[in-house]
Amino acid sequence: MTASAVHPRSPAQVGSLPGMLVPDQLAIIDGLLALPFPDRGLREGNLVSGSGFHLRVLAASRDFWDDRGTEVVEEAQAAVDAAFGAVAAALSARWGDPETVDLAPYLWGADPAPEPMGWLCQLGGAMDVWRPPGVRWVALAVGQADPEFPIELLAAVAETPIRPGGRG
Repeated sequence: MTASAVHPRSPAQVGSLPGMLVPDQLAIIDGLLALPFPDRGLREGNLVSGSGFHLRVLAASRDFWDDRGTEVVEEAQAAVDAAFGAVAAALSARWGDPETVDLAPYLWGADPAPEPMGWLCQLGGAMDVWRPPGVRWVALAVGQADPEFPIELLAAVAETPIRPGGRG
């Protein structure tokens, strides 16, 4: 599954800024931690899942089809970054400081990237990873599929190994 095949966004179902609260976003992440991984790729609303991973958009800015002015984009980026910061602070209070993982090696590697890094590397440059008790990890990333698309706050839950240098 690649990001170009099915994007984990459905505009009618994604939390818009600032409407979604941190407790709501944490409840979604908790639900993803408890949700079994499917044997094969599937999409339900704005959740994309596959063997060993779940990926969900927690919040999204407006799209920029009509106006890509610098001020409009910077305001949207600031709002998504603030949402990222609020959720990241709550996750850090639970599980300690995150590890920042560079996604560029997943994008430019010779082999296909394992999921969810295959999705995330097409949308953003890095993800912050927390390791709650158990084998699953939780990541937050900010990304944008193209300049006209919304800027998104994404949450991933996976058990895919993350290796130094960015290749899973």
